[in-house]
Amino acid sequence: MNVKNYILVSIIFMLSFTMFSQQGKQKRADTLYNKFSFVKAAEVYRELIENKYNADYATRKLADCYALLRDPKNASRYYKKVVTQENVPVEYYYSYAQSLRGIKDYKESEIWLQKFKDSGGVVNANDFSKDANFITSIFNAKQQYFLDRVRFNSKFSDFGAFEFKGKVYFTSSRDEGVAVKRLYGWNEQPFLDVYVTDVGSKRNVDFSAKIKGDVNSIYHDGPVTITKNGHVMYFSRNNYKDNIENKDRKGLTNMKIYRATLRDSLWTDIEDLSINSDDYSTQHAALNIDDTKLYFSSDRPGGFGGSDIYVVDIHPDGTMGEPQNVGNIVNTESAEGFPFINNEGTLFFSSDGHVGLGLLDIFGTIRGENDEIVDVINLGLPVNSNKDDFSFTMNPNGITGYFASNRPGGRGDDDIYAFHRVPTLQVEGVVSDAINTKPIAKSIITLFDDQDNQIAYMETDENGFYQINIDRNKDYKIVAGQNKYIDDYRTFTSKNIQTELITIKANLLLNPIPNVVKLAELNTIYFDFNKFNIRKDAALELDKIVNLMQNDYPEMVIRIESHTDSRGKLTYNDKLSIDRANSTYEYLISKGVNPSRITAHEGFGERRLTNGCEDGANCEEEDHQLNRRTQFIVVKME
Repeated sequence: MNVKNYILVSIIFMLSFTMFSQQGKQKRADTLYNKFSFVKAAEVYRELIENKYNADYATRKLADCYALLRDPKNASRYYKKVVTQENVPVEYYYSYAQSLRGIKDYKESEIWLQKFKDSGGVVNANDFSKDANFITSIFNAKQQYFLDRVRFNSKFSDFGAFEFKGKVYFTSSRDEGVAVKRLYGWNEQPFLDVYVTDVGSKRNVDFSAKIKGDVNSIYHDGPVTITKNGHVMYFSRNNYKDNIENKDRKGLTNMKIYRATLRDSLWTDIEDLSINSDDYSTQHAALNIDDTKLYFSSDRPGGFGGSDIYVVDIHPDGTMGEPQNVGNIVNTESAEGFPFINNEGTLFFSSDGHVGLGLLDIFGTIRGENDEIVDVINLGLPVNSNKDDFSFTMNPNGITGYFASNRPGGRGDDDIYAFHRVPTLQVEGVVSDAINTKPIAKSIITLFDDQDNQIAYMETDENGFYQINIDRNKDYKIVAGQNKYIDDYRTFTSKNIQTELITIKANLLLNPIPNVVKLAELNTIYFDFNKFNIRKDAALELDKIVNLMQNDYPEMVIRIESHTDSRGKLTYNDKLSIDRANSTYEYLISKGVNPSRITAHEGFGERRLTNGCEDGANCEEEDHQLNRRTQFIVVKME
């Protein structure tokens, strides 16, 4: 082979090697992405773009990574490049629009959302709505959770913190202060035990803080949960009996949930539960608010894959029913575990099967009208990270709690993190007709800040109801409007309100714009001096109104206003005008007019004279007659 051919072959070989290398790199990036390891996947996609290997594809995936990592700035940067690609899927127009909302470029977002629709896209289409909804939520979600310092972490694994009556129970692999270290072969760390310390304690927690009794064994123990009366503890433990591990057919020691009873300050009388088996794991016990149901995770047969969340009834005598899988809204083909039920009945859990920010993420459930679970929601930053986040618990106040994570910056392997929650604040209310108090559907609601900047715009539902998320510690103005109604507004503030408060009420009343202020003059009826009975001429005019309301305008709603002349005392005339209004109202009702179509019948005495015939004025009787009247105000024509 001559030198020229050798060089040529070498170049071809190097090119082939480089291509195979880039192919392997793309495969690795896709694998990371599919495992929701978006940070690492993004790094590899950037390398592919720099090397100009399948750059269009890598750019799309990189943009998606940033979207899922709550980084709308970088997401919009790369989506901007994606939407210029030839034959790009129309869904990327929608993703670009959502990322632009994340950087508050609402005008450009609307442009691309319209392009999405014009290209045949359907907002919330089933084939991509889950991802789109996730992206939307993470871009627009307000931070609710804030991290607080925990002083009892160690250089080992610490998780499963559970607060009960001024104490914090948690699981740890620390074994400091003992002569013999029992190491778990999997990670060469000590076996897990259950510890307890005072809430807010600044003291170091060592082996002396292990709970007293028979819960801690020579194998893994914890995490735990305790019944409301403080007498019963449920906890996870390796499957063993008489200090001997029981293994399944594959030679593995599974987990079980056991029950302990508190006797003389000792947790003892350990019970194996009927829900356990030697052939699969059952662990991560959690109780509902009245201790009648036990939630747990298990990889038992019949699930959706990996480990699933189950629930079982606890009978009054302590026996248990048949475990039920909580369903495929929660459970996936991957792993779900560490369930927790707060005081409101919301199920929280960890999963690496739902769209998240990293490996295990913590999720909450959303329940429908029939109390069934209809969706799950990622708790977002800072609770979740690109690492494992799990063992979420919340205290009865609904504000504070704990979770665990192996994210960078911790003291050990897994660390416990405390949080306090500032719940999302909402303004909500009902827009109603000021006359008949009926709700007004499709009313336009506009929310402004204290600088009159529009920050929200929506329509009321069929019940006239609206609900808008707002920030705390700000002043607002909310305006309601609808065709045929006069706008109404309210100012309110979210400053200096309790953390526990999650809703500010702001109901609005709209006054109709009457098609006709008054009916024609002939429809005004008149009364004799010092009388309130309906005269024959007045009856004829009232019959005309009845005909109008029953035949010509079946939706017309009116208001009755009656008056007197100026003769007589003011208080007497007030009463006389009310009597005239009542007699007019009763006449119309007697002729078949529905009372709901007369919003009010009021008397105004001599306060609204039509001429100058005031007290002491020299007026003819005909002039006084014009003031002894009842008028009909139209508040709604159709």
